[in-house]
Amino acid sequence: MPFPATQEAWGGDTDAPGLLAAGGDLSPNTLYAAYSQAVFPWFSDGQPILWWSTDPRMVLRVQDFRLHPSLRKTLKTFTRTPHCELRMDTAFAEVIRACAQSARRGQPGTWIVDDMVNAYCELHAQGLAHSVETWRNGELVGGLYCVALGRAVFGESMFMRRTDASKIALAGLVAFCKRHGIAMVDCQQNTPHLASLGAREIPRAAFLQHVEKARREPAPIWRFSPLYWSELLSA
Repeated sequence: MPFPATQEAWGGDTDAPGLLAAGGDLSPNTLYAAYSQAVFPWFSDGQPILWWSTDPRMVLRVQDFRLHPSLRKTLKTFTRTPHCELRMDTAFAEVIRACAQSARRGQPGTWIVDDMVNAYCELHAQGLAHSVETWRNGELVGGLYCVALGRAVFGESMFMRRTDASKIALAGLVAFCKRHGIAMVDCQQNTPHLASLGAREIPRAAFLQHVEKARREPAPIWRFSPLYWSELLSA
């Protein structure tokens, strides 16, 4: 489906800042077109598919990632403990379903409805959506999933079943991005938690410029090496 120009999204003085369009489908082609224009779907059961383009846009520049002392200690322990590892793309469906089932403060339900799960699993099958997974003793204890077009990375959601497991996954994604020259990760919405980790808002126009350039760059191989932790822990 063709999307309106992002400048036509509802403004900050409306009931739905950033709302751009409603309807359409969640096919891989539609999702690719959406993310290429920095547009993302977000809706609940019983609603039409809603498409958003927020201004400003919350992003995490990987060079600005704040590795707090407590998280640094957690990562050092994790990397030195047998049977603890970070993986990518070995359990995408399990990760997105776990994200859908995770309770969110202030949210009675989930925006990751069944249609979204199926759509992003299709996108994953095409190599355009990825999972970052925290494993401990053979058990998936946390993780996140994202969309990636070239070197344009769009964070979607995360979950944890053990303390700090989602933070470990995010730190792993940052280390991976640093190693592969990926400048930033889209966070979509401004939250205090993301801000505490170094994310900040930038104008939509600047983000669109970044996406247009980064999505045309060669995509990295989405596989994590323990050597990548040095991008964070050697600093």
